[in-house]
Amino acid sequence: MSTSYRGAVRQFLRDRLLDAGRDQLAGRTWAEVTMAEIAAAAGVSRQTLYNEFGSRDEFGQTLVIREGTRFLDEVEQAIDEHGRDPIAALTAGLERFLTIAHDDPFVRLLLADDGTAGLLPLVTTQSAPIVDWASGRLVAAIDVRWPGVAREDLRALSDMLVRLAISHVAAPRDSPARTAGSITRLLAPAIEHMVSGARDPARVPPD
Repeated sequence: MSTSYRGAVRQFLRDRLLDAGRDQLAGRTWAEVTMAEIAAAAGVSRQTLYNEFGSRDEFGQTLVIREGTRFLDEVEQAIDEHGRDPIAALTAGLERFLTIAHDDPFVRLLLADDGTAGLLPLVTTQSAPIVDWASGRLVAAIDVRWPGVAREDLRALSDMLVRLAISHVAAPRDSPARTAGSITRLLAPAIEHMVSGARDPARVPPD
């Protein structure tokens, strides 16, 4: 069996398990769904499920990341729609993320959790793997569109934006548009300083 074939088979299995996990969450909280039920719905043994994901928390994190990939694809599209205007682009990206999160059934399921035994801790108190993944995606997106910004600044900005976005998804206080506008308006001076520094040849370090 070739390596590529084995990889395809494994990815098919993982996708099938993740699909089963999302299906089992229809109308129920994460705390009410067992790993045995997910494995049975996917047509595999419970041990196979644990062999693939290691633990219940790892499975939950992987499921959240897979669903979050759709969000970040939309965020990158919104950023693209505003070209090289960093404030407008990040505002549009945040608004798109918050809007999708508000309307998506999976996110509503997260927010319905009481925070003690469900998926919500995976994006709040136990969120490091998810925050790191989302921040990395945002760093890559910004780096391509606004080259020259210091990598350290990109990482700090992306980490802050992701944490703020998650916080506002978990406890919204205003509309997505107003929230996104407020966040980027407050961060605008720092963002403009980062971008202007990247455009100033005198501030670009030599190779």
